[in-house]
Amino acid sequence: MASKLPSFTESEEIQQAREMYSLFLKISEKCFLDCVHDFSVITVRDKEDRCALNCTDKYMKMSQRLSQRFLEFQILSNENAIAAAKRAGQSPS
Repeated sequence: MASKLPSFTESEEIQQAREMYSLFLKISEKCFLDCVHDFSVITVRDKEDRCALNCTDKYMKMSQRLSQRFLEFQILSNENAIAAAKRAGQSPS
C-alpha cells in the first residue's frame, strides 16, 4: 500500500527550515566549544578537525535516531487509537 506524503503549507516549511537551522547552530556551537581550544594558529589542527567531524556525526546520528523513534511512537499511538475507536464502535477521524 502506497503511503501518502504529508503536504506542508509554506509556514510549516518555513518552521521546519528554522528548526533545522537552529539544530545546525546548536551542533556547530557545541562541537566548536568541545573541540577547538587553541587559537594560537590560523589553521585548524588535525585533532580539532577529527573531533569536530566525530562530534557532528554523533549529533546527526542521534538526531536521526530520535526522529525515527518518534515516528515509530506516533505510528504505534495512531494504531492504538484506531483500534480503540473500532472497539468502541466509532469510526476514526
